[in-house]
Amino acid sequence: MEDNKKVKKDTNNKFLEFIKRKLLIDSSKTIVLVVIILAFFIGITVLMQRLQLAPIDLTEDKLFTLTNESKEQVKNIDKDVNIYFIGYQGEEPILDLAKQYTKVNEKINIETVTATDRPDLVERYEIDEESEGIIVECGKKSKVLASNDLYTYDYTTYETISVAEEKLTASIKSVVAEKIPKVYFLNGYSYFLLNDGMQYLNLYLTNEVTEVESLDILTKGKVPEDCDTLVITSPQKDFDDIATTAIIDYINNGGNILWLNGAIVQDKELNNVNKILAMYGVNPFEVGIIGEKDSSKMVLNEPFLIVPEMQYSDVTSKLKNSEGVILKTATKINVVSDDVLKTLNTTKIDLLKTSENSYFKTNFANDTNEGQTGSFLVGAEFDKTIVEANEETGENGIKSKLIIYGENSFISDKPLAQNYQTPMIVYGKNRDLVLNSIAYLSDREEDITVRKATGNVTYTATEQEHRIILAIIIGVPVMIIIVGVIIWIKRRKM
Repeated sequence: MEDNKKVKKDTNNKFLEFIKRKLLIDSSKTIVLVVIILAFFIGITVLMQRLQLAPIDLTEDKLFTLTNESKEQVKNIDKDVNIYFIGYQGEEPILDLAKQYTKVNEKINIETVTATDRPDLVERYEIDEESEGIIVECGKKSKVLASNDLYTYDYTTYETISVAEEKLTASIKSVVAEKIPKVYFLNGYSYFLLNDGMQYLNLYLTNEVTEVESLDILTKGKVPEDCDTLVITSPQKDFDDIATTAIIDYINNGGNILWLNGAIVQDKELNNVNKILAMYGVNPFEVGIIGEKDSSKMVLNEPFLIVPEMQYSDVTSKLKNSEGVILKTATKINVVSDDVLKTLNTTKIDLLKTSENSYFKTNFANDTNEGQTGSFLVGAEFDKTIVEANEETGENGIKSKLIIYGENSFISDKPLAQNYQTPMIVYGKNRDLVLNSIAYLSDREEDITVRKATGNVTYTATEQEHRIILAIIIGVPVMIIIVGVIIWIKRRKM
């Protein structure tokens, strides 16, 4: 071991002596050495630029690093997609992000142009010649993004939030998609509305390449044929007969429903509502709220802000080991027996359950943590066979799916607590759970994923990282030049 160290030391000494005697013996050779080192440094820099290596992303939430989820979304695209950046110059972060798509799929191409280079694009898409714009094209389909489309503003936290990757991925998917899912939100029976209470969800669904629309079922008289998923949120009054008939017809034709039902604090006559739920084997909701006694399953030490246990299913598979979802004033889902489910041609899959230490509070007159105790079902999927497939006649089967959660605030714009401003849907995996549920019901299993977190567009390098970067970019070449000049001066004096 000592012999090896001695050999290594002798080798290093010989190398240094070679530099001193052969290369630093006179000023001309010193200058040549400095030039060689600088040329090497410049060469490495040019090579890295040509290789278009992914830049170092120092934003807190990796806002300009393409996620694996986006890579999965675009890697199998077999159509040519052109992305034109009009008015963008230099190495802007959005360009670095876009270049990463081209590395995932060679069918995706990006090009930076000016209004002078491509007046046809400016004219065709009515882009202001002095502004920045992004055009995503695939054949005759296109999507135009303005620079301000890449960011949103949270008026509660006063933060600028980047949605650049979501917008670019969604735009690419929209121009190559054969069909875009349509989601309708039932209007007129709940105080949760798309434009008042669920604006964030509306935005997120749009970013997922989903068409979203409110449904006034009394006006239309039916659920539209292009409805891939019908969303129903906490009916505050019973369905009218017209609505009931329309929803039952929708179910019998193989329609899928996402049902979000918050806790009930007083008895209501909801006969038609219960009639529809009974088709899947769901019993009427009871008056009461679920609380937690296990501090590890509650948030802010608040017993009615609970973190249920995620069960394994196609909807939750990507979220099972994540930070989970937060429910506020949840209620339990009551289901008929397995024998009755069988007679209904329905199967049940558990999605969310509370811990064994939870309780169902029905007496709101006191503050005690009393009530039925145990684990409660707060999320489930029901698959109902309407018509069996017939291989002999070639008749296709008809199936309807219901995903139901005993809570609706978790997908809303409502704050977590009184002194908090951030919407509930932003916390934990609340957003992912509702988006994955809709993707599953809309037969888009490829969109079931864990999505990128958004955040402030800020430079978040630590002080140590900042020093290292400055040393590499500025310090190293400056040091080389200074050392070279000092040695050159010394050689001249000798």
